[in-house]
Amino acid sequence: MSFEIVSYERKKEKVSVKHLGLETAKKVQRFHSSFPIYKKTPLVELNNLAKELKVKNIYVKDESYRFGLNAFKVLGGSFAIGNYISKKLDEDIENMPYERMISKEVREKLGDLTFISATDGNHGRGVAWTANQLKQKCVIYMPKGSAKERLDNIRAEGAEAEITEFNYDDAVRYSNNLAEKNGWVMVQDTAWDGYEDIPTWIMQGYTTMAYEAYDQLNGVKPTHIFVQAGVGSFAAAVQGFFGDVYGEDRPITTIVEPNEAACIFKTAKANDGKIHPVTGEMKTIMAGLACGEPTTVGWRILKDYADNFISCPDYVAAQGMRILGNPLKGDEKIISGESGASSFGFVSEVLRNKDLKWLKEELMLDENSVILFFNSEGDTDKENYRKIVWDGEYTR
Repeated sequence: MSFEIVSYERKKEKVSVKHLGLETAKKVQRFHSSFPIYKKTPLVELNNLAKELKVKNIYVKDESYRFGLNAFKVLGGSFAIGNYISKKLDEDIENMPYERMISKEVREKLGDLTFISATDGNHGRGVAWTANQLKQKCVIYMPKGSAKERLDNIRAEGAEAEITEFNYDDAVRYSNNLAEKNGWVMVQDTAWDGYEDIPTWIMQGYTTMAYEAYDQLNGVKPTHIFVQAGVGSFAAAVQGFFGDVYGEDRPITTIVEPNEAACIFKTAKANDGKIHPVTGEMKTIMAGLACGEPTTVGWRILKDYADNFISCPDYVAAQGMRILGNPLKGDEKIISGESGASSFGFVSEVLRNKDLKWLKEELMLDENSVILFFNSEGDTDKENYRKIVWDGEYTR
């Protein structure tokens, strides 16, 4: 498989990203920080690797430490559920910290709720964890081929969960049908007509991660941000936050997807105002990115703010996992899963492979580049992590 790029010129007229910007992110972070388990995740500076790759500096926001769940996804699910409960009680989430959410008063007003979602693992675990923390019920459905370890982790949070015979997008549809039939609450980052509030709250939840990174950079401004995409909620949240903070002077932002599930790349390439899904099994090791339909609320932002869209082969994710897990002397080790390492692996290949000089130039990477990545997950499938890193196996 090959590398492909679509680049957009920066637009003067753009949709607003205030709902993902600095002030919103501060509000979201205050909610997350009310959970007793909350800690900022590390921003790792890879100085020696930057010298080796001939760029100015490399930073990786390591979400493998988030809430003890080994992935960033809980940020979105928890804020969406918190917002849903707040609005159901006619409250502002600013007045609904964790301790009040679990109070007897709130539990009696709410009664029993059931939250349902479809997931390859990380999102569902975050939704299940939040429901468990708030003493509510949760049902999770996973697409065909999902890892048993991820299923077991979801069940460990008290959720009903099973692996289906559907691909991701069909698992979403199946879950939504059950939600409508049973009066359950669908918590999904995929959006469609009539279902956009909760996906938007999930995106807002992710801004805690972007805000922390911005604060930890301590005035250092990235020239480039590379962010991986499944349906595009995570990518749009990061893009929206930094678009609000820096305005027209925002970093060059590139969206990275696997060849087999490049629905955002496909939509960007068509550039006709329509969503262009990818169908079928989407066989990629980047399981968390194996999504065929871009979220509408995310695409509205990416089409106006992202600079480049990349479709890349699986081996770059495997390479990223190995480089991060085997750092140069003096650099910190980062455990990154297949999806978490995808953007980093892509850039490391571009900077090391002379045959990709054309791509390096198009991305405007040089010795002055300060690059920010987000390691969105750790080894959430430990068996597969070892196969890739130890044995060099990266087919799915």
